[in-house]
Amino acid sequence: MSVEPLSLALLALLLGAIALDLLIGDPRWLPHPVVAMGRLIEVLERRWNHGSPRARRCKGFLLTGCVVALVYALAWSGLTLLAWLHPWLGRIGELLLTASALAIKGLRDAAFAVADPLVKGDLAGARRAVAMIVGRDTDTLDEAGVTRATVETVAENTVDGITAPLFWALLGGAPLALAYKAVNTLDSMVGHRSERYADFGYASARLDDLANWVPARLTALSMWLAALALPGARWRGALAGTWREAPGHPSPNAGWPEAMMAYLLGVQLGGTNTYGGRVSERVRLGEPHEPLRVVHIERAVRHMHGAWAVFFLLMAAVAGVRSAWA
Repeated sequence: MSVEPLSLALLALLLGAIALDLLIGDPRWLPHPVVAMGRLIEVLERRWNHGSPRARRCKGFLLTGCVVALVYALAWSGLTLLAWLHPWLGRIGELLLTASALAIKGLRDAAFAVADPLVKGDLAGARRAVAMIVGRDTDTLDEAGVTRATVETVAENTVDGITAPLFWALLGGAPLALAYKAVNTLDSMVGHRSERYADFGYASARLDDLANWVPARLTALSMWLAALALPGARWRGALAGTWREAPGHPSPNAGWPEAMMAYLLGVQLGGTNTYGGRVSERVRLGEPHEPLRVVHIERAVRHMHGAWAVFFLLMAAVAGVRSAWA
C-alpha cells in the first residue's frame, strides 16, 4: 500500500503533502478525519466515562487503544483498497490523508487572525480571535497577554500540528500520521487534569506525552538551526537556556518549543494564566529583552516555518544516508 518508511519516495510524497497543505490548508467544505475522530471520542466518552476511579482509568485505556487502532486500521485498509484499484489512487489517497494531518497554513492563519486586529488597535477583536485557539481566559488580556498566548500556541502547535505528524508519517506513512492525530485529539478532548478526566484521560495524556517526546526536542533543535539564517533571531544562548528551562514546564514536551521560541524572540513567555477564573502560575521561559508586542506574532510564525523546513531537511538527510547504505 504505502511506500517504504524513510524512503526517498515517501519524502517526495510528504513534500507534496506539505505543498498541498500550504496551498489549501483545511477547507471547511472538505470532510476532515479529525472531526470524525472527535465525534467518535465524544460518543465513547459519554458511554464509558463513569464508575469508580479504577474503572474509569481502565476504560480510558480501552478508549485510547480502540480509537488509535481503529484510525490506523481504517487508513491502512482504505489506502490498500485504493492501491489495489490502481497504484495512483493509492498515492493520491496517501497524499490527501497526509496533508490532512498537517496544519501549517491553519496555524499561520490562526496566528494572523489575532495579529490583524491587534495591528488595527482592535483589542476586543484580538481577544475574540485568540480565544478560538487557547483554553485560558482572554477577556482581560492586554496586547502583551494576547501576544503571549498566541506565540505560545504557535510554538506548541508547531509540534502538534506539523513536525510530529511529519515525524510519524516518515516512519509509517499516512496511517501512522493519522494514528498520531488520533492520539493528539484524544489528549485535547479527555487528557485534562480535571475531576471528570483525571482518570479516564490518563492513558490518552500519557500516550500523547510519549508520541511527542522525540518530535518536541527535534523541533526545538530545528527551530534553533533555522534561526541561524534568520535576521534578528537571538540564537546565542538559546540552546543552553532551552535545555535549562524547558523541563520546568508542566508539559514534558511543550516547554521545549516554547522555551526556544522565547529565547529566539528575546521575550519572556509563561507566567500567570487564568482558566475559568482559576489562577495558574506557569514557569517563565526566556529573557525579557523586549516587551511582548504584536510584531512578535509575525516573528513567531517565521520561526515556525523555519522549524518545520529544517525538520524536514533533517529527516531527508537521514533518508539519504539510509538509501546510500542500503
